[in-house]
Amino acid sequence: MRKGSGILTTRQRRLAWLGFLLAALQAPVSAWLVSDDSWLFSLCVALMVATVLIADDARRRPADARTGD
Repeated sequence: MRKGSGILTTRQRRLAWLGFLLAALQAPVSAWLVSDDSWLFSLCVALMVATVLIADDARRRPADARTGD
């Protein structure tokens, strides 16, 4: 694997951002429209996708930027 390469390809990363935004926007709308707590599932999905995006960012950063030197 190349140095500074991430977990996701560029296309997967764009789709992950789209999925994150859709799930994050759907959660409050669903909470407002539906009386049960099913909106929490959308929130959990958005948090899991955000975790993958953060992990991908950490792997894409060069080794020099991680150490802070």
